[in-house]
Amino acid sequence: MKSQIDKKIAFIGSGNMGEALIKGITGAGVFKNKDITVTDIRKERLEHIRRLYKVNITADNRDVVKKADIIILSVKPQIIAKVVKEVKDLVDRKKLIITIAAGVTINSIQDMFGKKARIVRVMPNTPAIVREGVSAIASGNAASEGDIKMAQKIFNAVGRTVIVEESMMDAVTGLSGSGPAYVFLIIESLTDAGVKMGLPRDVSKLLSIQTILGSAKLALDTGEHPGKLKDMVTSPGGTTIAGLHALEDGGLRAALINAVEAAVKRSVELGKKG
Repeated sequence: MKSQIDKKIAFIGSGNMGEALIKGITGAGVFKNKDITVTDIRKERLEHIRRLYKVNITADNRDVVKKADIIILSVKPQIIAKVVKEVKDLVDRKKLIITIAAGVTINSIQDMFGKKARIVRVMPNTPAIVREGVSAIASGNAASEGDIKMAQKIFNAVGRTVIVEESMMDAVTGLSGSGPAYVFLIIESLTDAGVKMGLPRDVSKLLSIQTILGSAKLALDTGEHPGKLKDMVTSPGGTTIAGLHALEDGGLRAALINAVEAAVKRSVELGKKG
């Protein structure tokens, strides 16, 4: 494949987000499967990954880091220091480190590996599982423009990417990181509303999901301001304006803003604890 990256990539950790990335890059053919190796402490998890995605597996973090050009740290934040301590003597300037551990700053990773380590931090979200995620990318001082482009190519395989300053990562976490949960709550609420109004639950659920999916695609594809698209649905004295008034009266707009703000504050708190 013309666009394939001729490098060896290692995934340390294969949880939900790690698997989403593996699924995305194997599905898109970003790397050759023989150049992808996954490590995990759970044997059954590794067998699951090998069976589904036909990639290499191992329980030996040191061996895979030694051979890899790109290392993706997809472990839980609370064990990242332990993992780095195990392999840091094998990491030199030739290797690119990409971390997706939530709340773990580039500086803290840099302190673990050394100031010359090439570090890129990425905040993906769970729709990456179906290759419709959005990932925010920030780079450390030792990372190059090429390193950022490499991260973009990898994470574009599971959705879209944006480049941000690391200082914005808490805001990203509160919006797009936690955002899928807000949307699922809205879907659940709309479904319940349909049931209350007499619709069968399966019909109400499909109507709710497809309405949100279609509306999001309309906003994305047209690039129009959401307010303008809202006005297109809203006729004078009609049903939609009555519903919108009820939402404004119930404080939906403020509730969503407050939710993002609360999640951002919590992200900052967790970062300080880390």
